[in-house]
Amino acid sequence: MTQADVPLIQVNGLEKRFGANHALKGIDLSVAKGDALVLIGGSGAGKTLILKCIMGLIPHSVGTITFEGDDVDRFSSAERRRFLDHFGMTFQKSGLFDSMPVWQNVSFRLLQDGVMTGTQAREHAIDRLAAVGLDAPTADLYPAELSGGMQKRVGLARAIANDPDILFLDEPTAGLDPIMTNVINELILDIVERLGATVVSITSDMSSLPAISKRVAMVHDGRIIWEGPTAEVNECDNPYVDQFVHSRAEGPIEMAVRAL
Repeated sequence: MTQADVPLIQVNGLEKRFGANHALKGIDLSVAKGDALVLIGGSGAGKTLILKCIMGLIPHSVGTITFEGDDVDRFSSAERRRFLDHFGMTFQKSGLFDSMPVWQNVSFRLLQDGVMTGTQAREHAIDRLAAVGLDAPTADLYPAELSGGMQKRVGLARAIANDPDILFLDEPTAGLDPIMTNVINELILDIVERLGATVVSITSDMSSLPAISKRVAMVHDGRIIWEGPTAEVNECDNPYVDQFVHSRAEGPIEMAVRAL
């Protein structure tokens, strides 16, 4: 295998336990440079946990994660820092700091690393806000003063603040109306094209799949139970995928509902 054939991210046998809770049960996943992969699955299936384990935000229990062929568990502190510099991430509920104005949220990491002065960071934040369709006055607002769609955009601006080559997007359109969902999807496509980024997304919005993905992997009960091209997902014969993609109440995925 040549260096060009080495996956950007390779996950093998990934497991995570929280006490008696076996949350991830042997995840195998490969992400190539330039890929656009979407993880789907029910709430609590382990999708977000996979991303957090890859980035080291939560330590995994068993398995290996490699980046460009190098085992991330063997990274020194400096190597881990350089590894994280490759990533930008949005969180399910935007994850903005309520006590900080928007510009400090967007440039948070740059300020923490001391690579920019406050003035420089604010100008940088305004530039990134413009990239997601928000005007300069937005920089001085606080998260509570923003609509849900604006908060999503600010979260996206923060994710691209350091010009990452890998984006992890956790439910980037959750809770948005169809028009704003399309706006965010178009922003993601535009940003990915301009940055040349590799993208791994999590979404429950099946209408967004064709717009933001090349491949789909379904996570169920801590395992990847199906993986394939986005074009095949609607006609997939896997009963779990079929039920989830078509929002069927009946099927192998059972929801715990208690009668009133």
